[in-house]
Amino acid sequence: MPTMVERYRRPLLFYGLATAIPWTLWVLAGRVSHIEPSTPPLVLVESALGFLGLLGPVIVAFALIAADPVLKSDLIERLFRFRTFKPLYWILACLLMLASILLATAISLLLGYSPSQFQLAAHASFSSGVVPVWFLLILAPIIEELAWHSYGTDCLRSRFNLFATCMIFALFWGLWHAPLALIKNYYQANLAQAGLLSTLNFPISIIPFVLIMNWLYYKAGRNVWIAVIFHVTAGYFNELFRTNPDTKVIQTGLLMVVAAFLVLRERDFFFRRSQPAAAAFEPAMDRSAHS
Repeated sequence: MPTMVERYRRPLLFYGLATAIPWTLWVLAGRVSHIEPSTPPLVLVESALGFLGLLGPVIVAFALIAADPVLKSDLIERLFRFRTFKPLYWILACLLMLASILLATAISLLLGYSPSQFQLAAHASFSSGVVPVWFLLILAPIIEELAWHSYGTDCLRSRFNLFATCMIFALFWGLWHAPLALIKNYYQANLAQAGLLSTLNFPISIIPFVLIMNWLYYKAGRNVWIAVIFHVTAGYFNELFRTNPDTKVIQTGLLMVVAAFLVLRERDFFFRRSQPAAAAFEPAMDRSAHS
């Protein structure tokens, strides 16, 4: 009997559409953002295109899940009914990114950077059209993870071990963000203007981030919300303080150490090809039907 994860079996369709839809809309948003003079209607169009692009992957994921009643039951189980609660993983999801940016800042002081980095930022480092940035830092991770951890991660895990799944997704995710660099004043656009180090740090930082996030996701029984929390805290805490861009490079190094520790400590968890037993992921209603 296939495990529940193995029922998520259409990665090419999912990732093809989850790339094509946002890229098309974000390229259009980028063109609109550079039209001068920038008027409120143009800003509204830019924001609408950006938001629709963000929605693309979750619409694709939910459409694929809706076609299979078993997958619908599985998603409902993971969204609304927590069979197990393991406090350690939730604490890490809430606090690891805060701890990493604070420790990175402390290390940067030893290298001569300013203590003012510990001060709260007066404003975010980027803009997002008509959508308030601090709201977007919560909304965007929720929408993204409802795609990546409702369908996207499991459809890769159904074919690869967890380490390969993370590496493939990290590559995809870095490329997925690329058209956002075309939208004036967006985060990726500002990174491109900040210099090569900041530009490279973003895709590199995705690697340990994805390894840690998926470790939490599977350790917590494929709970979508633990991935959402980890993603929200990553964006929010990295914008909360007056952090120097170089300090974020230090943070990436610290997260690399954490990710390497997890991979080495749990090699079987990351490198075994087989899925966990079917009962571990089987929805409650299905189990009761079998009993």
